[in-house]
Amino acid sequence: AEHGTGRNMAPFVEKEWGSDIYDLMKRIKRAFDPDNVLNPGVIINDDSEVFIKNLKRIPDANPIIDKCIECGFCEVVCPSKDLTLTPRQRIVAYRFIADSSSAEKNRQKSILKQVREISYPLDQTCATDGLCGIACPVDIDTGKLVKELRWQQNGKLANLVADTIASNMAPLTSFIRGFITLPHSISKVVGYKSMENFARGIYKLGDGVFPLWTKYTPSGSKKIKQNIYSNENPDSPEVVYFPSCITRSMGGPSFGYEEKEDLPAKMLSVLRKAGYKVIIPEEKNRLCCGMAFSSKGFRKQAARKENELNEALLKASRNGELPIVCDMSPCLLHMRETLDGRLKLYDQVEFIHDFLIGRLQFTKAPVRIAVHSTCSATKMQLEEKLFKVASLCADEVIVPDSVTCCGWAGDRGFFYPELNNAALSPLKHEIMNASEGYSNSRTCEIGLSINSGVAYKSLVYLVDKCTT
Repeated sequence: AEHGTGRNMAPFVEKEWGSDIYDLMKRIKRAFDPDNVLNPGVIINDDSEVFIKNLKRIPDANPIIDKCIECGFCEVVCPSKDLTLTPRQRIVAYRFIADSSSAEKNRQKSILKQVREISYPLDQTCATDGLCGIACPVDIDTGKLVKELRWQQNGKLANLVADTIASNMAPLTSFIRGFITLPHSISKVVGYKSMENFARGIYKLGDGVFPLWTKYTPSGSKKIKQNIYSNENPDSPEVVYFPSCITRSMGGPSFGYEEKEDLPAKMLSVLRKAGYKVIIPEEKNRLCCGMAFSSKGFRKQAARKENELNEALLKASRNGELPIVCDMSPCLLHMRETLDGRLKLYDQVEFIHDFLIGRLQFTKAPVRIAVHSTCSATKMQLEEKLFKVASLCADEVIVPDSVTCCGWAGDRGFFYPELNNAALSPLKHEIMNASEGYSNSRTCEIGLSINSGVAYKSLVYLVDKCTT
């Protein structure tokens, strides 16, 4: 009876099998189910027109989702499936809203009003990670619908704030660098448990206004002062390194880190150890890939930052002559989707795998580690490269079977930690006493650390520790 096919085929079963066998089917049905309570009308049905009755309505709602047949293949990979809605349920809800508003004079206004009424399950707890698009037989990314709804709901004030942030990226990242280190400094005096309790109280008091701080929230990065890091060898290969705005501001260590260096320092260490001359784009402090704006529906601001970064990377790479490596896989994916096709763009793990393995001497550490492939890395098919690089560095590498997207989703984890907790509920059990964790996105590593009790770091830290 999958998807109603048992009723759809019922009038034709006798023709298919013949009257004698069909009568035998009915006798068996009566013997086991004399009161006809088990799937009544399925396969055996006296109504010759049942196949054109009670047809499910699938009204046109939005071109992004109109091809959906609500099969549910998307549900298993959704980080909010055990918290609020799955992609299929979001589509069903939106179709109901669009259909119920079809007779309204101002249909779009009516739709947005109803969307706001169920904003928490429909919008706020959607990670917009796009993994549903990979699982979907017709490539529907429900996150694109949610981003469109966010864009439609962004008013003048929200756009003004976004404009201000986009225009002041350098002072903003500088402020975050200084401010985000303060809680760690206080924790060293009063203890992390006391600081986390205080932060949790502020979070609850703010009711969604203030982000939730934990001991795994990063400290600030150090300001990158140089644009070129030369090598003694004049024939050294060159690479452009774009430190994302996330790692420029909050790429520092947090609780559980043995190292004191931030991620950009580790990235530079690995690149220079491999004999590379490293070029960092000019005016790096004001650059952003635009993903943070795009995911919140600020299309104009996202396009502006994308264009700025595109020009800077073309200049730094000599119009695409040099490879470019970025230290955040979500940012790198967004860059591949939006920037000039001449640019040769690489994720940190991908660049290490493709260019540095032959230039570094690896020594395995006697440790059991867990690795997490971010949703962006999965979409770029980097899982095998992540595992291979990790295996060069550690005796045993564990990849949790039941974990897909971590649910941190940019900044969702700061404001809706329940999404991250739901997405990673099997993590602690599946890492099987791993002593260290590694990934390729600083924000994802926060949530992974919280839900495993193991400090997750960028894989660059492990590569730097295990290579000469």
